[in-house]
Amino acid sequence: MSQLNPNKAFAQGILGNVVAKSTGTLAATTIPLFTIAGGLVSVTSIVGRVTTAITVANSYKLQHNPTAGSNSDLCTATDIGTTDTAVGEILVAKKGASLAIGAALLVAPVVMDTGQIESVSAGTDGVIKWYVTWVPVDDGATLVAA
Repeated sequence: MSQLNPNKAFAQGILGNVVAKSTGTLAATTIPLFTIAGGLVSVTSIVGRVTTAITVANSYKLQHNPTAGSNSDLCTATDIGTTDTAVGEILVAKKGASLAIGAALLVAPVVMDTGQIESVSAGTDGVIKWYVTWVPVDDGATLVAA
């Protein structure tokens, strides 16, 4: 017998599919978090939860690295470590704005082509688990954890 979860179905109907990926311990490097394949997708939200405190200076951002074309920042690089970012803090990526800590999610969807969503870190401690909600624009387009 199957069980229905109306809350999950409602959220998926509003925001789309959800995919999650942890950064692992942040290092001064760029790492792929998510891979987009098969065409255009519309990303409806990008939200992170700090799972290990970030305690050292860290200019941090997310970017879209398309297969063809130039990288595009998904939020402005923000120092998330000089003033500690504690376990449990919620981070929201907003195109054209600083990475927001504990901010509301009210953002417009961003259409992205094939490529990757990447974590760009200058610091060396802390862990963030990122959640992306998305819907395909092109038939067969996908977004998965890298």
